[in-house]
Amino acid sequence: MAKEEETPEPAEKPEGETPAEKEVSAEQPKAVQEGPGSKEIDKDARMWAMISHLAALAGLPVPVIGNIVAPLIIWQIKKEEFPFVDEQGKEAVNFQISMTIYGLVSVVLIPLFCIGFFLLAAVYIVDFIFLLIAAVNANNGHHYRYPLTIRFIK
Repeated sequence: MAKEEETPEPAEKPEGETPAEKEVSAEQPKAVQEGPGSKEIDKDARMWAMISHLAALAGLPVPVIGNIVAPLIIWQIKKEEFPFVDEQGKEAVNFQISMTIYGLVSVVLIPLFCIGFFLLAAVYIVDFIFLLIAAVNANNGHHYRYPLTIRFIK
């Protein structure tokens, strides 16, 4: 009876990756690692897309109009120069129009039901949080789509 010796096969090791690199890539979730899309978009396009989202903060000193007009102006000025700004500018304008409508509905509900105060506060909080998320994503070169948005501009 012949004995066959089994030798354990060494674990396959990806070439070009040191143990330290494997450890770092294993620690970071996929969402944190940079994707290929962020390198393809021009730095200026990412900056203008971020500014188009942050321009909605103009609604603080000029309520109801500032949050729509400021992103609209930036989008109109830069949409021909950068396709990424065209896409993100439309998103910013659509979201701000939607938030303005939601805010006006909340104001109408204030005298009818006391829930209008809470809805208005929720609209402002949601607007601010999603605005910041969109600005960060645009600055990183990711294509961000706002939730709860009515797409007026296609």
